[in-house]
Order: sequence, then structure tokens, then C-alpha cells
Amino acid sequence: MSAYAIAHLQEAAPHREIAEYIARVTATFEPYGGRFLVHGASHEVKEGTWPGHVVVISFPSIDQARAWWDSDAYQAIAPLRSRHIEGDIILVPGVPEDYDATVTARTMLGALPD
Repeated sequence: MSAYAIAHLQEAAPHREIAEYIARVTATFEPYGGRFLVHGASHEVKEGTWPGHVVVISFPSIDQARAWWDSDAYQAIAPLRSRHIEGDIILVPGVPEDYDATVTARTMLGALPD
């Protein structure tokens, strides 16, 4: 089942270390089957506020996503970003291809008191 690394990064002033991080990051996740789904694109806010930027990297599994995050290669370059850009980063598993939200809704409704 696919998994995703999702980052919500705040605006940051341009910096050489950020450019170096961007140049090197792909090589850290490719060995784990990772690929960019969203990077450097503008986004459209429909509800609430969402300042900054969104990055989404897809992985074949949550184990592959975790292995990338914990890898020596990624941890070696992570400070190039984190010293200059604040943000939130999560790893999240996707849903199976046959996922049906109506089943989840029925389960929720069945657990509610009458």
C-alpha cells in the first residue's frame, strides 16, 4: 500500500543550503522507491489558511517511507533545510485500492448510540 511524506513548509528567504538540499534530496529517496508528487507548485486554499509550500513524496509503503526518513543519506542533508525553513512533516499510509469510504461511514454510524 502506498505511503506519503507530506511537508507543509513556511516561506523562507532564498539560501544556498536550501538549494543544495533540493539538488540532493531526490537521490536520498529514489533508493526507497520515492518520487515527487508535489514540489514547487502553487496551491489553492479553499478553506482556512495554508501559508507556505506543500511537498508530497510517494513511496511504495510506509516502511519504505520510514526507511528513507531514517536513512543516513537523508539525515545528512536534512539540516540544510531545517536550519532555514520551519514546517511540519508527516509520514502517512495511503488507503488500499479497494478502499470504500461508505464502509467507514457505516462502521462509524454503527458505533453511535441510538
